[in-house]
Amino acid sequence: MTGVIGKSDLFGAVLIAGAFLADWRLGLVILAWLGAWRINSTLADSDLSIAGWLVPAIFGIALLGLWELVVQLFGVPLVILPAPSDIAAKIGTTTDLLWADFIQTFVKGALSGYVIGCSTAILVAVLVDRSPFLQKGVLPVGNFMAALPIVGTAPIFVMWYGFGWQSKAAVVFTMVFFPVLVNTVAGLKETTAMQRDLMHTYAAGYWQSLWKLRLPAAMPFIFNGLKIASTLSLIGAIVAEFFGSPIVGMGFRISTSVGQLALDMVWAEIAVAALAGSLFYGAVALVERWVTFWHPSQRN
Repeated sequence: MTGVIGKSDLFGAVLIAGAFLADWRLGLVILAWLGAWRINSTLADSDLSIAGWLVPAIFGIALLGLWELVVQLFGVPLVILPAPSDIAAKIGTTTDLLWADFIQTFVKGALSGYVIGCSTAILVAVLVDRSPFLQKGVLPVGNFMAALPIVGTAPIFVMWYGFGWQSKAAVVFTMVFFPVLVNTVAGLKETTAMQRDLMHTYAAGYWQSLWKLRLPAAMPFIFNGLKIASTLSLIGAIVAEFFGSPIVGMGFRISTSVGQLALDMVWAEIAVAALAGSLFYGAVALVERWVTFWHPSQRN
């Protein structure tokens, strides 16, 4: 172990020395990166209880710090890549505008389409599980529909439902419906024959077995689909706004800001979207942890 560490330290020293000889700015960036890497690797190998939170936090801060360092040292133009400080300043000065875009895109478009699409998918999955005809007919069509490109379907929905949030919700509905449907159908088949026979011995009907046995057993699969859909929903709403929207929304703001070469505004919208998507995914994961506390993946 000591020999391996010594070799890695020697390699890092040679890399830093070579970078400093080529360009002192490049050497400084590599030195900062290796320093952050060493701190994180030490924390990851430790037994600290907060290491699970501290390691990703330090990693994210290190990435932002290196981003700022590269932009400032090498003088990267704003139209190429703004620094995190420029993006933070833009967020601070356009909070009201970003909030209006967030409400339009996430709350009205993404969240409404997510709720309608996921709830419909779970209900249809129960019908598919009940009918062999639907198992052979709906699922292949679902796989075909899931493969349709969003850039082709989004303009059609905009023409059908107009420029409001309804067309964005329709796009999100299409994107989230089939992943949740496929995962739910697979989850409903998760119970064993012995478990189903035990329910029959208790004189349980189909709906009792579904509610008390098969649906709880399918919850890990359902939440896998819900977590996948949580990331797809915001992407679908933003992309749909590229093809027509009111003068508000994340996709509208990104497309118009790119045309104006206002890259700091584009990155501000991207930062808000990334934060909203991460929090949405985390909220679904927390609900999963509460609902499927009995599953081995949720046990400490």
